[in-house]
Amino acid sequence: MSSSLSDAVKRTSDILKLGASMQVLDYEQRFSSLKDLYDPISNLIIMNFNCKEALKTAKEFFGSSTVRFAGIDGTMYSRPLFDLVIFFGGAYASTGTVTFLENDKPKIKYDERTLRQSAGISSVVPVYINEIPDVDHTFSDVEQPEEVKPLRDEAIINNATIANWIMTFAEYYLAYKLATDPEQNVRIILLDRSLSIERASLLYDTSKRKLWKAKSSIFGYKIDGQPIDKNDLTIARQYVYNQALGLPPPRGDYLRYAIIHLLSQKGSMTERQILTEFEIADEKRTKRAKRYLKRLVKNDILNEKNETYTLNDKYTTTWERIRKLVTNLGDSFFFTKKHETKTANLMKVLRDGEEQWLTTLDIAFLTLFTLHLLMEECWKKRILLIGMTKDTAARDFKRQLIPIMQNDGLLQRPISPKEFEKLPNTDRMILQSVSILNPEKIIPPWSLIEYDSAFRTMVLDMQNRRGYVSGAIKNRVSLEKTFLKTYVQLSQAKTDPMLRSNVLLTDRLVYPKYDYKPENVVEFWNEFGGAKEPVEVILFIDKNVTNELQNLTMTVLAAMAPSSIPEAFGHNKPLFIADKIAKWNYSQFKRIVDTTANWILNNHKLRRFIFYMSTFRERRATIEAARRERI
Repeated sequence: MSSSLSDAVKRTSDILKLGASMQVLDYEQRFSSLKDLYDPISNLIIMNFNCKEALKTAKEFFGSSTVRFAGIDGTMYSRPLFDLVIFFGGAYASTGTVTFLENDKPKIKYDERTLRQSAGISSVVPVYINEIPDVDHTFSDVEQPEEVKPLRDEAIINNATIANWIMTFAEYYLAYKLATDPEQNVRIILLDRSLSIERASLLYDTSKRKLWKAKSSIFGYKIDGQPIDKNDLTIARQYVYNQALGLPPPRGDYLRYAIIHLLSQKGSMTERQILTEFEIADEKRTKRAKRYLKRLVKNDILNEKNETYTLNDKYTTTWERIRKLVTNLGDSFFFTKKHETKTANLMKVLRDGEEQWLTTLDIAFLTLFTLHLLMEECWKKRILLIGMTKDTAARDFKRQLIPIMQNDGLLQRPISPKEFEKLPNTDRMILQSVSILNPEKIIPPWSLIEYDSAFRTMVLDMQNRRGYVSGAIKNRVSLEKTFLKTYVQLSQAKTDPMLRSNVLLTDRLVYPKYDYKPENVVEFWNEFGGAKEPVEVILFIDKNVTNELQNLTMTVLAAMAPSSIPEAFGHNKPLFIADKIAKWNYSQFKRIVDTTANWILNNHKLRRFIFYMSTFRERRATIEAARRERI
């Protein structure tokens, strides 16, 4: 029996009210237990950052008390235009200088005429609707890559991710170009992204090997006369090499990459020498190392002769060829002028003399490789690389860090499981609420201790053994000693101490001299593939452990938190300005596209052709818009 329209609306309203009120009551009950959470975690909250120490660290780390910075943000836009969809993505930088002072917060000076002189890159790609599934790999079936799920045009347009991928690549590529530009000499780079989460996401997006051959145009693309093959992509996906940090570590899946890097440095080694170098002595780890060596030989990455292993000559140049691949395609994509184009579309490349679409899988690969190149450059030049995220649903502080620390007796006061279950679901809500409920004890700017981003993929050992951890998914623990994560709150109102800015997630690159010290390293055991292996993670156990780079970072972030801009209260002014520049460019590009569409529609020479070329929805929208206009 059908109900009337008013009954249907009332029912929808009642269900919505009930669902929303239940959620609010649930959070109210969870918040009631938060005031007492301050005591167990008070030893993990750092306040009173030292400007004098920040100046000292800056002189040592940067070699100067005044350095240039860049805050980078992106924008994207897409719009259907007849049988085409126009995809636009770009990234823009706000730049200036930071001068560290002995007895006051750092002085921040922004470059004049920022909008006109700002560094920025962008690209625009028109794609026929029927070709979008060929370009966007998210429409492909993983098991049968050549097959695309049948979709209506509207579904294809609404679900296309091309603009987002262009924007993401632009942000990292702009950061890399600034890091490598000696004229800019940027020493602090701020990104409006979580570095550790982004890398994990990019690894996932490029992990489906069945798609590589079917959906990648850089697979087989020649650099220096050598085609990029599956081994090049495999090596480059995990190319995070820092000898001082012991990266990649000789454990788990990273053992194969540790072997590749070791042989690229040493030339040739026997099995025994490799095991000795990695301090692998027990039987189970030895067996797995032998298994990996055989697999690397089978895949033609290694050569074996007289029980001695060497790296295949082709793969000694993998990283340099990948660097050229990224810069060649990146420069072509973001800097090519109209008269310089060699292909019909900026998102096409010439492979074996034929035009091929760069797919979103290719852009994911290029973005991941660019991030690795950026990390390498920041280690080499001591550029402070920081990621900041405004809104986050991360839960690893609650679900991973606290339980693991508690299990190992590293917390000042234990938290009962009953108390723990009552806490809100996200780290940001927990910390923001604890701060508001304890205004006299927690005074912004404050930060949690910094901890290894690898904690995000660690869980308590199944048997709750002290000193042991398991991987969160398939017992795999992500790469350690690479990024350090924390949460920060930067501002409070002068008139009302309860009025505080949002808690932000920040992470930064690990720097061996400052972060990789015996007092900051905690070793856990992980049983992987039947073998017991050590996992070394960086953890500043409490607020009393000296952390020079966190003090430097927080001093800078607090100085960059604007008090005069309400909508940027407690955030980061360089990123706020970069966002405004990005929005301005977005509005300009949107105006160009909309004006072009109107010009075509009103061109009397094209009118008849346009009538048949446009879709039914476009025609209907044009007529309805004309009806709404006032005469």
